[in-house]
Amino acid sequence: MKDAFGAPQSLLVLGGTSEIGLATARRLIARRTRTVWLAGRPSPALESAAAELRGRGAYVRTVDFDALDTGSHETGLGKIFTEGDIDMVLLAFGIPGDQERDEEEPLAAVRVAQTNYTGAVSAGLVCAGALQAQGHGSLVVLSSVAGERARRADFIYGSSKAGLDAFAQGLGDALHGTGVHVMVVRPGLVRPATAPAGSGAAAAVAPLAMIPFTRTPLVTTPDAVAEAIVTGLRRRSETVWVPGALRAVMSALRHVPRPLFRRLPV
Repeated sequence: MKDAFGAPQSLLVLGGTSEIGLATARRLIARRTRTVWLAGRPSPALESAAAELRGRGAYVRTVDFDALDTGSHETGLGKIFTEGDIDMVLLAFGIPGDQERDEEEPLAAVRVAQTNYTGAVSAGLVCAGALQAQGHGSLVVLSSVAGERARRADFIYGSSKAGLDAFAQGLGDALHGTGVHVMVVRPGLVRPATAPAGSGAAAAVAPLAMIPFTRTPLVTTPDAVAEAIVTGLRRRSETVWVPGALRAVMSALRHVPRPLFRRLPV
């Protein structure tokens, strides 16, 4: 259960090596979260992440999780909830893909769609059912501004995130009044914490939302997204944009006629 200050006591991160997921875990641990589950494919990176969070004072466990192995989700994730209530689930896994390659290799494009959408639907429903059974908790879904409108540069990734975003919104409506809170987070371009400005490494985390703004405050970081997530939880927000200015940008771009939109450098 959340403590007297509204901070979750337990956290499950689906995508246990996600920079945003780990940045969120660090902030929550600093705010009295004491139990963290990191779910991901077994790897030295996953164990290193767990050790780092333990060093911050949390009780951390890792669990095998593969977004593409949907047949294992109900059993694998269900076991976590049998060990005690989970106050917050952060769905933070996903792959950006490679648009040029994926257009030439349909199976690669399918992998993007299955990871970002099908895997998320499966894991999201399993966790939502468990949260509803315990009667409380938050499901935070990491979407992307790329899902707001299809762009030539990343429509395969964007379409997978558009599906995820719609699913999460509908799930939030379905769970309204049950004690389970669903929050959709829509970051723009997320520059990795280790990437220098202008390095181009941000594309490895999330495809660029708006190319003209790569050197403006509309570019964000894992730490900034994590802070927005924590703030959104406190406010019981249903949708969080990071940076917040993207809400206005996308509101305008959604209404640009397609012939003109094709000519924009986005």
